[in-house]
Amino acid sequence: MPPLAAYVHIPWCVRKCPYCDFNSHTYDSGLPEAEYVDALIADLDQDLHYAQGRELTSIFFGGGTPSLFSAASLDRLLQSMQQRLGFASDIEITLEANPGTFEQAKFHDYRAAGINRLSIGIQSFNPTHLKALGRIHDDNEALAAVDMARRAGFDNLNLDLMHGLPQQALEQALADIDQAIALGPEHLSWYQLTLEPNTVFYSRPPTLPEDDVLWDIQEAGQARLAEAGYAQYEISAYARDNRRARHNLNYWQYGDFLGIGAGAHGKLTHADGRIERYWKTRQPKDYLNSDTAYRAGNKILGAEELPFDFLMNALRLVDGVPSAWYTERTGQPLANIAPLLDRAVERGLLEPWQEHLRPTEQGRLFLNDLLEMFL
Repeated sequence: MPPLAAYVHIPWCVRKCPYCDFNSHTYDSGLPEAEYVDALIADLDQDLHYAQGRELTSIFFGGGTPSLFSAASLDRLLQSMQQRLGFASDIEITLEANPGTFEQAKFHDYRAAGINRLSIGIQSFNPTHLKALGRIHDDNEALAAVDMARRAGFDNLNLDLMHGLPQQALEQALADIDQAIALGPEHLSWYQLTLEPNTVFYSRPPTLPEDDVLWDIQEAGQARLAEAGYAQYEISAYARDNRRARHNLNYWQYGDFLGIGAGAHGKLTHADGRIERYWKTRQPKDYLNSDTAYRAGNKILGAEELPFDFLMNALRLVDGVPSAWYTERTGQPLANIAPLLDRAVERGLLEPWQEHLRPTEQGRLFLNDLLEMFL
């Protein structure tokens, strides 16, 4: 059986950003923390049998803005999860947090509750770009958030940065990277702004940089990060030694994960080898309604779907994965897709695949073209 992680979705935020297509909802008054934690525990109880004796290797609190919840609420949930499943001795527990929600005592209590990694959604240090993105914090609050996280005892920080922002120039994108590097996080997620359906930006598109500017930003930014000791190990993830995001690696390496919370997704391997993806009730009011089932739907993946499902994750990694993992984690012989793999090698998108399934540099740049070969 592959490793088992857990994703916990907390769907509320102070304000919906115009680029955000996640399941996030603004709130008007007090958050129903106690009721939501009760629902999360009940949701977990319904999924416990899928663990099949495995302990959790990582937990990720995503949102929304999970840092709106108190440390006491998250501590209660974590204790319940540990009692029911057990934690690996070196478990990674990540909390997404936005700078506008930082309070020193609160984050000290998060650390005391067992949360040992923070992912801080900064996006930019430029006040103009922060305003254009609809963020609730300014550049000074972003800097203060990192300082408070360190003083609270966190020695494993990820900073989220975006590039290709409205009317962003190369120099401005690199200034964001330089400021992030100066703060010394262990991990950086640096990704390009995309206009997703069902967002404000999609219906009212801002003016984004031209393609040649985006290309220059990508090349110069990757070089700047490499010079500073941040090795790229995934399309948009960069880390110092031994600080890769274990939870995200579990996704990309086709591990299993329980998904609890409104709109959460999960992926499970059954004892008979079947692979299932499932999703939970999306609207918070429905999720909190005891008469509504937590699980909204599921799909058992067919043999014809498994190559793409596996490779769309594994080939995001710069080093790919051992070829043997394909059979181990899908139950399908790798020989079934050998002709497609050979064709990808011929096109220069995939390295010779007998030992590793690894994209070439060209394959990473044109990942969609590579993946389409397996649809």
